[in-house]
Amino acid sequence: MRESNVARFMAEQDIDDFATLVARSIAEPEWFWDAVVRFLGLPFDTPYEQVLDTTAGIEWATWFGGGRCNAATMCLDHLPPDEPAVIWEGEDGRTRTLSGSELRTLTDRIASGLAARGVKQGDAVGLFMPMVPETVAALFAIAELGAFFLPIFSGYGADAVAIRLQDAGAVAVVTADGFKRRGKVVAMKETADAAVVQAPTVHTVLVVSNGCPDAPMHDGRDIRLDDLPEAPFDARPVDSEHPLFVAYTSGTTGRPKGAVHVHAGFTVKVAEEVAFQTDLRRGERLFWLTDIGWIMGPWEIVGTLAAGGTLLMYDGAPDYPGPDRLWSFVARHRVNILGVSPTLIRALMAHGDEPVRAHDLSSLRVLASTGEPWNEGPWRWYFDVVGGGRCPVVNISGGTEVGACFLSPHVVQPLSPCSLGGPALGMAIDVFDDDGRSLRGEVGELVCTKPWPGMTRGLYRDPQRYLDTYWSRYPGVWWHGDFASVGDDGQWFLHGRSDDTIKVAGKRLGPAEVETVVVAHPRVLEAAAVGVPDELKGETLWVFVVPGPGVEPDDELRAELFGCVVDALGPSFRPAQVRFTTALPKTRSAKVLRRLIRSVVTGSAPGDLSGLEDPGAVDAIAAAIAGVTGAGAAAGAGASRGRSA
Repeated sequence: MRESNVARFMAEQDIDDFATLVARSIAEPEWFWDAVVRFLGLPFDTPYEQVLDTTAGIEWATWFGGGRCNAATMCLDHLPPDEPAVIWEGEDGRTRTLSGSELRTLTDRIASGLAARGVKQGDAVGLFMPMVPETVAALFAIAELGAFFLPIFSGYGADAVAIRLQDAGAVAVVTADGFKRRGKVVAMKETADAAVVQAPTVHTVLVVSNGCPDAPMHDGRDIRLDDLPEAPFDARPVDSEHPLFVAYTSGTTGRPKGAVHVHAGFTVKVAEEVAFQTDLRRGERLFWLTDIGWIMGPWEIVGTLAAGGTLLMYDGAPDYPGPDRLWSFVARHRVNILGVSPTLIRALMAHGDEPVRAHDLSSLRVLASTGEPWNEGPWRWYFDVVGGGRCPVVNISGGTEVGACFLSPHVVQPLSPCSLGGPALGMAIDVFDDDGRSLRGEVGELVCTKPWPGMTRGLYRDPQRYLDTYWSRYPGVWWHGDFASVGDDGQWFLHGRSDDTIKVAGKRLGPAEVETVVVAHPRVLEAAAVGVPDELKGETLWVFVVPGPGVEPDDELRAELFGCVVDALGPSFRPAQVRFTTALPKTRSAKVLRRLIRSVVTGSAPGDLSGLEDPGAVDAIAAAIAGVTGAGAAAGAGASRGRSA
């Protein structure tokens, strides 16, 4: 693909093959990231003097030292004024388009309004918004001020919003009066009000009109965006390491972790990823089904516009009012790059091929995904049915704290189904055993041995927790907490979270190994495997299964699933229980919360649940535990100390 961005970059750098580029980008990160800035034309108001500085240790590496810039300038200044910058569609079918000049005008208007209310450089501003054009403008407006934004999931309850505002000491919140989900109005402003009551540092709430005109307004504190006058605003250049946003991610304890990301490092890294990994070219259209509260929200906004593309946004359920809603959106807006989670594909493929084939998806050029490991059946459906067998699946993996990707395919390399390709450009990724030795051909711990521009600059107001979480397992090496492996062909694969490891009679097993076997059954939609404490074996294996549409969850199916696991993994890993459920508890980024399932089984404290997408899934797991019968009860009798059936 000679016309791809990465191929053009290779030609510019006089590099003949992709493997050489990967190796050099890892060996010479300062060369690579400086070349990326120049290739993408990312502007610095004051040129940087040093690309990388590790004098404080790899854990506290800084980038683009001596430079001054602003993420808003990097993303907005080069947009064609009369071309679409943002195209939005709501669940009710409404659409809006903002040109480059219109987006800049709206951004300046919000920045001026917040500045007039006393928001200043270094202040925290909550961004509690649905995915609408004003979300993009507000993000850049906060950046223009030199304040930093807190991306907060639009579906959070008041307490989850409040804890983030409290932790950051937020002085303002940008929110919407409401939004629609599955045809019903969600009164977002009421949630924001209840949260702000618990966050006394907040003095301003900026309200975007989005379908709830009767939302309550508080005199002296609240102001509507509609009432702000248009006013130009000059983005304030800040130090390259100045905070851009703090993204909160759920921890195993009751307190979320705030990952700090900065103007230069985050912008450069995600612009490179959008340009090189998804191969977005100037003027093309990228759509990732996400929320501002997931790292992919800031990723797609900053990365798409910094790379010179057009950002597509949808605010609504992807299968409402029918199972073809996502595919009709792609066709209607001529999407070139589509990003989804494997969980969404598993859900949509249950409706069959016809909802996809009913729409012209010929505009698609690259398919992308993240959030969790793939199973081969859904991956092939995505590749064959959605992409017509012609679009590469760029399956990326990183995290909120990574601020980017550790692993990613590129369109210039051959790929295997479900693969993550290999280390992303400039990323010194490896797989370690328990003693810190590099592994190949076996499952081990995913690590990173060198710094990268997008890495978190610590956890907000908690540097020791940052060091303990990521740098204590292998000194001087970032431990990510994922199981990974590298095949004989050099393709990399993930195998789930290593802190979800199941140990049965001393034998270690990743839950993804079990789940892959179970979901391969044609009558199974989803599965989650967890280890449950056992006096004899240490742990026993429990598997929770969501049957496919119209499937009767009977003892015959349960027995077949027992057999599938034994045949694939051996008798030692025969499940103690196979339980049927209507839903699995997941985060907003579609990751299954296995620790929550385990806590329901054992009756232990579940930890932080603010990232839980559907609280009803917890009740579904509890019902599955209480309702086991037949073969499952017989298989599990006396085998576990979990909650009795």
